Amino acid sequence: MLSTPYNFNNQKLKEIAKELRLTVIDITTHAKSGHPSSCFSSVEIMTVLYFGGIMRYNPDDPWNPERDRFILSKGHAAPLLYSILAKAGFFEENLLKTLREVGSPVQGHPIQGILPGIEATTGSLGQGLSLGIGHAIAGRLNNISYNIFVLLGDGECEEGQIWEAAMSASHFNIDNLIAIVDYNKYQETGPISREMALEPFSEKWKSFGWYVHDIDGHNIDKIKEELKQCFNEKGKPSVIIAHTVKGKGVSFMEKDYTFHGRALTEEQAATAKKEILQ
Repeated sequence: MLSTPYNFNNQKLKEIAKELRLTVIDITTHAKSGHPSSCFSSVEIMTVLYFGGIMRYNPDDPWNPERDRFILSKGHAAPLLYSILAKAGFFEENLLKTLREVGSPVQGHPIQGILPGIEATTGSLGQGLSLGIGHAIAGRLNNISYNIFVLLGDGECEEGQIWEAAMSASHFNIDNLIAIVDYNKYQETGPISREMALEPFSEKWKSFGWYVHDIDGHNIDKIKEELKQCFNEKGKPSVIIAHTVKGKGVSFMEKDYTFHGRALTEEQAATAKKEILQ
């Protein structure tokens, strides 16, 4: 059976989170395109998944049938996923600097089949949870045991397909599926509360038959604790509602939705990197 290749302590995970923010700035600024602020709200979540002893995978055998699956439903945070996969050893880090170049496998949104570790083609928002259910049912039919983690954006939770999937997962008692909502409270056009309010958010998931965990999505201790708790919850799926800050780690980006799909200038990048390293 596959094991977790990395199980770093919390101090090391915090250091990795800083490194990942720096890498995202470097590659999106180089590309002059991308969604750095959407990446930053997810950094601690994905750091714990890949390096905190949670996910089972082998970068030297990326398609092992027993691997855990991670699906980035909020596909615009692809620079973060690429940075993590490179750091985990799925491919060489020098490939990251080809982000969004014509012909590069490191595109603006993940494309399954052209890079190891990419489990689903995402970017058309609202579809990742359905894909996760498909992975779960496939494992059940093939008698293979693995966990599926799906990272959702809060904006895409305004879409009906998310709730159809939520209903289906509960109906089919899919308890090896863990959804994580990056609840940073902003989407491209403004605050979630103004565009299409989600509250009462936890109660909605509960009413669809899910175990629900509300946490601080930047608290590495809590993220790890709640993910491990999800492994013990049987009979229905689990969702972690991770309360996060859009643009976390860079003061002038935090809670400023105008940075949603905007790469930093060279000058802004230099300022941001100084803040992250403090």
